[in-house]
Amino acid sequence: MRISGKVICGVLGFLIGNIPGLLLGIWLGHSFDKGISQNFDSAFGDSIFNKGNPQETQRVFFESSFAVMGHLAKADGVVTQNEIAAAEQIMLKLGIQGDRRQQAIDAFNRGKSTSFDFEHCIKELQLTCARSPSLIQMFIEIQIVSATADGTVSQPEMEILYRIGMAFRIPHSQIERLVEMVIAQQSFRRDGRTGQYTQSNGPSIESAYKVLGIDASANKQEIKRAYRKQMAQHHPDKLVSKGMPEEMIKVATEKSQEIQSAYDMIRKQKGF
Repeated sequence: MRISGKVICGVLGFLIGNIPGLLLGIWLGHSFDKGISQNFDSAFGDSIFNKGNPQETQRVFFESSFAVMGHLAKADGVVTQNEIAAAEQIMLKLGIQGDRRQQAIDAFNRGKSTSFDFEHCIKELQLTCARSPSLIQMFIEIQIVSATADGTVSQPEMEILYRIGMAFRIPHSQIERLVEMVIAQQSFRRDGRTGQYTQSNGPSIESAYKVLGIDASANKQEIKRAYRKQMAQHHPDKLVSKGMPEEMIKVATEKSQEIQSAYDMIRKQKGF
């Protein structure tokens, strides 16, 4: 229980107005103490402590990412080889090795077990990262990449993505738009050795607009605004400062390249 406000305001009130001032000061001090308590204990909860601990943010983000990947893989009832391969591909792409790789595998296996507490996992992520929207978006995008390992997002997988969105007050429509965006981004992905697009048919102009989250009718200013917004949300340095594990920054870097490629395609079509 906080009393500092009552004491300070009470003393000041007494000096100014004797007993009436003392009573008024105590009342004002009580209101102040109550407001402070509500602001820090109720509104911010545990997240205020995690905000100042980047190592804890990195740990929670890393383990939650692979645990929820495992949970998504099991959403259809059976974990397919494609889904396992997708998780392994993400680990390979990120250069995760040794003990860190084992941590990722353990988290993935924990997520696909029947005893996995999905709600607790998301709650911990919420308390740790709720004040970093770009970090949460990257978390969801990583899950969508995992969910689309077999070429599409099934209804059970979509329900899990919706539940993640609900925890962060993200409407279903925005989750659906993110799915469209991530699938479109994948068409701009290039092979690191050959530089060729990984999908045989390559990207389309329709996919380019989806990457930026805009319609084909968007004007020059709207296109540039959408591009700047997407680049800011996926900027590696910004995400590191928010608490994204450095091993996972390669995902953000790759996405930035895909966004740039989509923007360049639109610029060429629009002629600016």
